[in-house]
Amino acid sequence: MRFTHETLPQRVVFADGESPLAVAAEVEALGGSRVMLIASDREKQLADPIAKEIPVVLRHDEVVMHVPVEVARRARQAAAAADADILVSVGGGSTTGLAKAVAMTTGLPIVAVPTTYAGSEATNVWGLTEGDTKTTGVDNEVLPASVVYDAGLLTTLPGAMTVASGLNAMAHCVDSMWGPRADPLDRALAQEGIRALATGLPAVADDSTSVEGIEQTLYGAYLAAVSFASAGSGMHHKICHVLGGMFNLPHAQTHAVVLPYVLAFNAPHAPEAEARIAEALGAVFNTRAAGAGLAALRQVLDAPKALRDYGMPEDGIAKAVGPIMKAVPANNPTPVTDENLTALLKAAWAGDPID
Repeated sequence: MRFTHETLPQRVVFADGESPLAVAAEVEALGGSRVMLIASDREKQLADPIAKEIPVVLRHDEVVMHVPVEVARRARQAAAAADADILVSVGGGSTTGLAKAVAMTTGLPIVAVPTTYAGSEATNVWGLTEGDTKTTGVDNEVLPASVVYDAGLLTTLPGAMTVASGLNAMAHCVDSMWGPRADPLDRALAQEGIRALATGLPAVADDSTSVEGIEQTLYGAYLAAVSFASAGSGMHHKICHVLGGMFNLPHAQTHAVVLPYVLAFNAPHAPEAEARIAEALGAVFNTRAAGAGLAALRQVLDAPKALRDYGMPEDGIAKAVGPIMKAVPANNPTPVTDENLTALLKAAWAGDPID
């Protein structure tokens, strides 16, 4: 074996039903005394009990999908005006992403409290959108110092969003098998993440209040994000970031749709990764093929099926090919051409069956 693996420094707390006190403890441990609490209006009821336990000087609720640069600019200005010395984010990937945008220019530490399975809380990856272009990058300043996972905060997450967000986490695992910096440790973490997600998601889909199912899914989503942060963004995420920024598509649903097509595209040229994915899914769905295992999971979950269902125009396929071609890592298992990428995007747009 010859590889270099970097483990990111972060404190992770699982605290079912105890997020207010757990967040307060993390804020105190980090020396925070002036908290900027970032939570959208949709997350207000979840954030209120946390706010009561911490020294909040500013509550900021302007959270927008894909973090437009002007939204990030206003949040940074608000943090400076309030003289905040720590950030607490309560919400999904967009909320965490906004906190990261503030941390990137201020150096303020983040305590992230996820309310979806987005995984952004466990990575040092940021994303900003200007016009129809989404730019992502890596900066250790944006890695949350602490993460508090509270399964109770996800019991009211709508079923369709649970499915899409969980499959977004699954996409982190799959991309971690062949990302530009993927190594054996990443693949081991991703494999366990796939198993946990395949176990937890059906339980939550059947009973949205199942704390056991939510915790399994959170555990899988965390492993997914940790492996992804190390392995780097692969073909799947490059496709979804381009499409999301270009057509303002919903983040989680876009990932849920594209995932099986990228898996089918790369699996023939990545036998070790395919075997690991198949083994993890097979532990739940009794299959020996990665694609079949994913298809079984998607059927149980009634997963999102087509990009056209979420507002992508058919003529956008040709527009997206060029930017995606520039973004896909050179070491992608299957060589990518304009022709086979166009075919993949057409199939994902229409929701065509996968052979």
